[in-house]
Amino acid sequence: MISELIVRSATPADVPTLFHLIKALAEYEKLSHAVVGNIESLESHLFGERPYVEAILAELGGENVGFALFFHNYSTFLTKPGIYLEDLFVLPEYRGRGIGKALLTHVAKLAVSRGCGRMEWAVLDWNEPAIAFYQLMGAAVLPDWRICRVTGDSLTNLAAKGAT
Repeated sequence: MISELIVRSATPADVPTLFHLIKALAEYEKLSHAVVGNIESLESHLFGERPYVEAILAELGGENVGFALFFHNYSTFLTKPGIYLEDLFVLPEYRGRGIGKALLTHVAKLAVSRGCGRMEWAVLDWNEPAIAFYQLMGAAVLPDWRICRVTGDSLTNLAAKGAT
């Protein structure tokens, strides 16, 4: 029953469970091969000397069934901070119970309380159920924007180019 749902901030003790949920997300997205990180790095980035990300968990009947991981970004046009939602995931067997909505609205409330001007995220183009859910929740899927990403050797090579 959804009345038993608890959405709460992750704690250091939750990191192994959170990493397990991240791997479940990667499996769902057919990207298991892309999970090359580890629990120790995740814990450091969530709770270390300089935290880079925040996470919340959805707990139902004492079991962690979903999560959202996010961080602040900035809008130069709005001259306001924003929140970038890196991941939102609910285990498939728990979908359709309002858990994703609870996670998304929790992050939105944090954004509003922190004076953010926007909240944004990316969604895979084949994930029609997620796209429909996000649109139902009021999100605009921006057709004229594309994500650019530089990783691995390409990132190292770009950094080495310097300003010439």
